[in-house]
Amino acid sequence: MNVNDFDFYLPERLIAQTPLEKRDASKLLVLDREQGSMTDGHFHDIIDHLNPGDALVMNNTRVLPARLYGEKPDTHGHVEFLLLKNTQDNQWEVLAKPAKRLKVGSKVSFGDGRLMATVIEELEHGGRIVEFDYQGIFLEVLESLGEMPLPPYIHEKLADRERYQTVYAKENGSAAAPTAGLHFTPELLAAIEAKGVKLVYLTLHVGLGTFRPVSVDNIEDHDMHSEFYHLSAQAAKTLNQVKAKGGRIVAVGTTSIRTLETIGAKYDGQLQADSGWTNIFIKPGYQFKVVDAFSTNFHLPKSTLVMLVAAFAGRDFTLEAYQHAVEQDYRFFSFGDAMFVK
Repeated sequence: MNVNDFDFYLPERLIAQTPLEKRDASKLLVLDREQGSMTDGHFHDIIDHLNPGDALVMNNTRVLPARLYGEKPDTHGHVEFLLLKNTQDNQWEVLAKPAKRLKVGSKVSFGDGRLMATVIEELEHGGRIVEFDYQGIFLEVLESLGEMPLPPYIHEKLADRERYQTVYAKENGSAAAPTAGLHFTPELLAAIEAKGVKLVYLTLHVGLGTFRPVSVDNIEDHDMHSEFYHLSAQAAKTLNQVKAKGGRIVAVGTTSIRTLETIGAKYDGQLQADSGWTNIFIKPGYQFKVVDAFSTNFHLPKSTLVMLVAAFAGRDFTLEAYQHAVEQDYRFFSFGDAMFVK
């Protein structure tokens, strides 16, 4: 299939720049595949589309303040790092700007030397492997020096960095938020659990690969970057029990979907404790093995995330829903509104 098969018109004014004051006040567009229908509502209505005995699966990754601004001590040239993943000990893969100045052996200072980095390997597309040197605990140093890595389409300053975290964020490691989960409040989750829905957590540390634009014409030629995931034995047991009793596996966001489907593909549709790296690319033609329904935000035209939704809901229905969302002034992307597909 051609990448242009997943294009649509998106006015720039619909790209949400700031989160709503109340997380669950966002709009919710519900797609019913069986009925072929679309219904407008608000996110707190999602409880009406969950049944006792279902499992709601959420990604509990926590976004690192992964954007660092420093300088080269020898030239005082400004350097920007975006931390992507911890490769070993104090070594990280980063996206560097301007990368051309950073050869192997180059040093970068952050916070007047509180954090030092040495380039030890050059990667493509501005990537570098660097080794950090610091005193104390790395995450505490990062918390004091780093900024939230908001996507480039968000130009407003984030007043409260916790608004780019889900209320259940726990496991440090993401370069971006699992944004479908940003709509949940503790009160809404408590009400969902009280209804008899199992709340289940997994971890996938979101990298930039999920959001990188598709730069090839034929989507079959697109390579996904790998991201680390983990599902516990208890979570797997709960999900298998839900399936066995006829309940649905309802995933929150594309990251949860990709984790569940990666594990399901490994174990013939069953789930078990598993950790590893996934580069699964879910596109039309894919047969879902685990996920029965999901919520997600509205994504970029021609993105792998739109392709994932289209794999589940059908390309024509998905693009029809996106056109409806544009016509009804839904807010798009990270701080935008949501869709529930069943």
